[in-house]
Amino acid sequence: MSAVNSTEARILAERLAAADDAALARLLESRRIAPRAPWHDFFDAAEALLAPDAVARAVAALPRDALAQLAAQSGPERLGLTDPDGRPYQAVRVALGGIAPVPTPDRTPAAASESAAAHAAERAFTTLSTLADVLLLAVRTPLSRVGSGTLGASDRRRMLQAEIVRDLHEADELVALAEVTGLLAVADRAWLVTPRGAQWVAESTPVRWAHLATALRTALPAGLRSPGGGWIAPSLWGDAYPLDEEWPARARHWRRLMELTGLTAEGESRDEPPTEPAWAVSLREGGDADPAPLVALLPHEVDRVFLQNDLTAISPGPLAPALDVRLQGIATRESHAQASTYRFTESSIAGALSAGETAAGILEFLSEISLTGVPQPLEYLVQRIAERHGLVRVAVDPDSGHTVVTSRDAGLLETIAVDQALRALGLVPDGERLRTRVARETAYWALADARYPVVAVDRHGRTETLARHRIAAAEDDAGPEDRYAALVERLRSAHGADADRAWLERELDAAVRDKALLSVEVALPDGSTRSFTLEATGLGGGRLRGRDRGADVERTLPVKSITSVRHV
Repeated sequence: MSAVNSTEARILAERLAAADDAALARLLESRRIAPRAPWHDFFDAAEALLAPDAVARAVAALPRDALAQLAAQSGPERLGLTDPDGRPYQAVRVALGGIAPVPTPDRTPAAASESAAAHAAERAFTTLSTLADVLLLAVRTPLSRVGSGTLGASDRRRMLQAEIVRDLHEADELVALAEVTGLLAVADRAWLVTPRGAQWVAESTPVRWAHLATALRTALPAGLRSPGGGWIAPSLWGDAYPLDEEWPARARHWRRLMELTGLTAEGESRDEPPTEPAWAVSLREGGDADPAPLVALLPHEVDRVFLQNDLTAISPGPLAPALDVRLQGIATRESHAQASTYRFTESSIAGALSAGETAAGILEFLSEISLTGVPQPLEYLVQRIAERHGLVRVAVDPDSGHTVVTSRDAGLLETIAVDQALRALGLVPDGERLRTRVARETAYWALADARYPVVAVDRHGRTETLARHRIAAAEDDAGPEDRYAALVERLRSAHGADADRAWLERELDAAVRDKALLSVEVALPDGSTRSFTLEATGLGGGRLRGRDRGADVERTLPVKSITSVRHV
């Protein structure tokens, strides 16, 4: 006999057939069913959904309140887990194992003390600025993602060497926060900055925090959310998923993300639950983010810097985000304290020019934000690099389709031809130019990385700015209904009008496979009925064959005359 209760499977199959497409798609998504599941009809779907291992996984993923309703048989119908009256199916009762959790109590976190709120504000500010640095790093070079789903070792070291993070664990936490809030997205085994993330970097600090906090609330698992759209008290999070063995570690992870964002503060002692700063109250209650109480505790941002003769810029305080982003596109940030230091180099200015800046634009920007004017050494550096910029030109030969490198400086072209750092390009002399089979963009960035004053040229001979920055594709707006449309359509097309007959044949086929003992009720020609106890042995040609245990004979019964079947 099948491990799935056949009566319940039939009930569920009928409920699945009666459900609308949206409800079916939500069920399939919540149960993590592959859109290409090899199900033929709703009976296949019902048996798969009621399989003990599938039910055990589904029940373990239920939050505390849902489990309490199932255990008490008091909740609404949960498609795939209960019958229409809210009674759990047999496999669900087994998976519950007799637990009877009480519903989540209504608890309000204690208000944070003045010192705890100050620490939470400082932590939030540090997270915002550090996360922006992580995104700027990812814009230049995507962050590698290893098979375990964590940050690659090389990128961890890169963040440490750039003094963006204090330790490797912090790097993982920041990437995790950026991913769940939609600032980073996974693509091709790497994290790429999303369009939302690229916009977030240049926003003001209050807007940055409001977006981060709101997005984090949206990302919280259902068991942590409150009916009003906020979240339950963090002190209750550890019990949110009683049957999920991995939940305690996940709960700690979510509490840490809340702490990084400044939505929780430390308790009165290490053993006390986290407290709540004033700026988290509205979000917890389901309202909009209110950054004003947080901003009041943050260090004052500045919009001016000191430009030094030694080609550095010193910010006397946290630089406004939009200015910081542009300045980091021109100079290399050397320190990440509130009074940050930036250094201008040939490489950093050449990179800015390659990214589309102009000498006039750079000098105008620096004069606007400088408290000390633009020092002569810095002005000379910008102009000198700009004069050389474009000395090397990379284009596509319209006749051969190959990439060609040209320069009015023949000596420089000879240097490029023998530069071992460019050996991978396979550059070969072709008259007064160099030719390669690699793409124009590849050749351009190889030359730029080798610090040659290179520009890209389009097919009309005009200089063109190439964007090296990889931004993640826009989010797929397809919901579960779209993803499961083909599967749902297949199930509906196989669902005939005579579901009773289809289910009977399915039961008989399963009984034959299991050599099950059946009590079969048959309608006789005279209008009466008769029951036979058979060991099912075959099914074909519209007839059921089996050995009659009572008469010890083989019988063949027309399937169309069978009115009911019951396992003995």
